[in-house]
Amino acid sequence: MSQTYQCRIYVTLRPSVLDPAGTAVESGLKQLGYQGVQQVRIGKYIELTVTAKDETDAKDQLDQMCEQLLANTVIENYRFELTPIQSEVMS
Repeated sequence: MSQTYQCRIYVTLRPSVLDPAGTAVESGLKQLGYQGVQQVRIGKYIELTVTAKDETDAKDQLDQMCEQLLANTVIENYRFELTPIQSEVMS
């Protein structure tokens, strides 16, 4: 029997990588008067559902997806959250 999971994937630049988009957003926010803003970093947020035999299999699939396509692991880190989706019982 398989389980479906709601997956939330967060991809961010590694701390050692310069983030020109983040610098531009930080500058823009300061120009708008938000002087307390610092160290803006821009990343990606991805949602998907995956069906797997268990949570370990789902995590393995997500690791492979991130390594192969969703993140550039040379310059980006990723993390994800899994939430089981309760299947509706038909009566």
